[in-house]
Amino acid sequence: MHHFTYKGGVLHAEDVSLAELAARVGTPFYAYAQATLSRHYRVFDDAFAGDDHLVCFAMKANSNQAVLKLLAGLGAGMDIVSGGELKRAQAAGVAGGKIVFSGVGKTEEEMRAALAHGIRCFNVESLPELRRLSQVARAMGRTAPVALRINPDVDAKTHEKIATGRKADKFGISWTRALEAYALAAGLPGIAVTGLATHIGSQITDLQPFEQAYSLMAELATRLREAGHDIRHVDLGGGLGVPYRGDTDIPPHPDDYAAMVRRLLGHLDVAYIFEPGRMIAANAGVLVGRVLYVKEAEGKTFLITDVGMNDLLRPTLYEAFHHIQPLAEPEPDAPMMSADVVGPVCETGDYIARERRLPQMKEGDLFAVMTAGAYGAVMAGTYNTRALVPEVLVNGADHAVVRRRFDEERIVGLDSLAPWQMA
Repeated sequence: MHHFTYKGGVLHAEDVSLAELAARVGTPFYAYAQATLSRHYRVFDDAFAGDDHLVCFAMKANSNQAVLKLLAGLGAGMDIVSGGELKRAQAAGVAGGKIVFSGVGKTEEEMRAALAHGIRCFNVESLPELRRLSQVARAMGRTAPVALRINPDVDAKTHEKIATGRKADKFGISWTRALEAYALAAGLPGIAVTGLATHIGSQITDLQPFEQAYSLMAELATRLREAGHDIRHVDLGGGLGVPYRGDTDIPPHPDDYAAMVRRLLGHLDVAYIFEPGRMIAANAGVLVGRVLYVKEAEGKTFLITDVGMNDLLRPTLYEAFHHIQPLAEPEPDAPMMSADVVGPVCETGDYIARERRLPQMKEGDLFAVMTAGAYGAVMAGTYNTRALVPEVLVNGADHAVVRRRFDEERIVGLDSLAPWQMA
């Protein structure tokens, strides 16, 4: 569900006209519907009502402070993967006990900062990381709460670049070495084993891969307890997909996911930790752009827009599909066109869609790239010295610019000349 609908012939975010926003802030820009963010968090959280659980928003999906503050106010914790994300979580007022730290490349500095903030758990992804964390914690006179992220060698049947639970992926410790890894953890100073973790990938639209992985985790948790390890929680990661294409990729409902989790793990009497990101944020955001030119080529039409791959990398990086809607509502019998929707960046891979069937569009028309609230603005950059686009949060009839445009002058100002060039 999302809160982007046509009202009076114009696409709105809740009760705010996206065309009016375009006139005020310029294009391109991201717009987020607060109602969608809130609803999606509550739907997932409510699915586990009655269970000891913590929903940690995967802030790599969308780390805008306004979004984090909103979710934290609803009770969300945060799943972080860097020291920078820890600082964002702290700035949003998230208590340490509601933060889990994932990621394969934690530095000593990041470990120290997380220990000082008293985070709930480190999801440790390798034995070298485990030993390093022990050294850091011991030097600080602290104890690091740890869950080992176990790689169950399960194919999540998602895109190659967002699958994380196969044995060839860089994430986690092989389930075949789990008992050995936990034995090492139990003997290291400064380490307290508190849980078990896994995460098999993102944009998963079938419960079967989850069921396969969680069955292994249930069996492993039992064996670890029998070996004397204090497994108090199981971190099941995130991964529930969203319907980018509509009727062809409908993901499981959180209630069905929750029923599966209880069926497989309910007998363990553990707390559950979850790390949803895309499921909460994706449908809560759109990217609004403008058609600059309509170019007719050899048997092909290009809609050249002001939305570049630096603004939305997903189509180039993942061959991702996003619906495109004109901001002006088309008539039911409006003429259609087939076009490549591309950006101004000097790369052939700079596109939003290829051979897309769309209502006829012309120069100056505004459009929205749908389902862009996750892995959109967070992955944006300034390639070709293009401005970092604004983000706008909408709440009913109100809106606020929650990240202003980072323009070209500020980008150039990040550089400095060498001393010998100053004459």
